[in-house]
Amino acid sequence: MKKRETRGHQLLSLFIAMVFALTMYPTKARAQITGDLEADIPFQFHVGNTKLPPGKYTIHMVDNSDLNIMEISSADGSTSALFQVRQAEAKSTPAKSELVFNKYGHRYFLEELFDESNPSGSALAKSGYEKRVAEAAAEGQEHVPAHHRQRQGS
Repeated sequence: MKKRETRGHQLLSLFIAMVFALTMYPTKARAQITGDLEADIPFQFHVGNTKLPPGKYTIHMVDNSDLNIMEISSADGSTSALFQVRQAEAKSTPAKSELVFNKYGHRYFLEELFDESNPSGSALAKSGYEKRVAEAAAEGQEHVPAHHRQRQGS
């Protein structure tokens, strides 16, 4: 019986130590974009499954979304889209706030958002449409020679 009590105390001590360690070293917040970002986007682009025209846009975190839902809306309020984000890390600390787009041919897809001087930002998941476009773009073009066949009897 004494062996069981010792085992129980060890597990309790381990649990308390883990809780203490987690409070001492909190994990990073998921998405680091704060406030509203404004951008003048000069081309048509996709956010998730939504196609948006060129223009001025405001992007912000949706309240009570646990930092994983953002909204982009046109300055005139005629167009908007909600999209899910996860934490992203810039390769280097951005000197200015920026939106990063993936480009495939003439199609643009919003990929990441970063605040000035903060390497932690937000990234969007690729939509099914973007995945299909990316696969086609990655495959490139294959040129196959062809020739005219001579008709018989001509």
